This record gives sequence, C-alpha cells and structure tokens, in this order.
Amino acid sequence: MTSTALQTLGDEQLERARQASNGRSSVTVHRGRRLRQTLLALTAGTRLGEHQSPGDATVLCLRGAVSLNLGERSIDVPEGALVDVPAQRHDLVAAEDSLVVLTVGVG
Repeated sequence: MTSTALQTLGDEQLERARQASNGRSSVTVHRGRRLRQTLLALTAGTRLGEHQSPGDATVLCLRGAVSLNLGERSIDVPEGALVDVPAQRHDLVAAEDSLVVLTVGVG
C-alpha cells in the first residue's frame, strides 16, 4: 500500500502549471489494472479540451473550482465536491487555480 500527500503534491503541480505555457500540469497518483487516478493542476481559465472518457470516471475538486461542460449543459464542481462524469464528450475549465483528482475506470 502506498500513501500520497495530495496537498503537497498538488502545491508542486500548481507551481508547475503556473510556469507551463498551457496552464496545466498532472501526475498519475495511482495506476492499477482497473483504475487510474490523476492529480491535475489547472490555472484559472485553463481548459482541458473536449474528449470522451474511456470508462467510468469521477472528478474530485480538492482546491479551487472547475466546470464540467457537456454540450449545452455545465456542472459546477466547487472545492470539496465529487461528481460523476457522464459517458459523453465533455471538457473541463478551471474557474480559478484548481486541483482535481480525475479517477477513471480502465479495462
């Protein structure tokens, strides 16, 4: 079993995101046979482009606030909130500097 200090790791990722030209940085914190978890740092206004989730997925906002956009529908994800990602094309936009954990079922 491995333990990861997400807030400390998140601080590092946010600093990298602030220095990156695309305004984001990420690190995989768990990769198993059926589950992948990625800590993603996004600066305010940064958009993770539209894509299709490869399987069941959730977004957990650890810090800041993001919006999950699904066509005409938008789901606000404030700090501390966990939302299911519907199985349709979507994007993610940071309303402010944010840290999220993306969890995706694989295989």
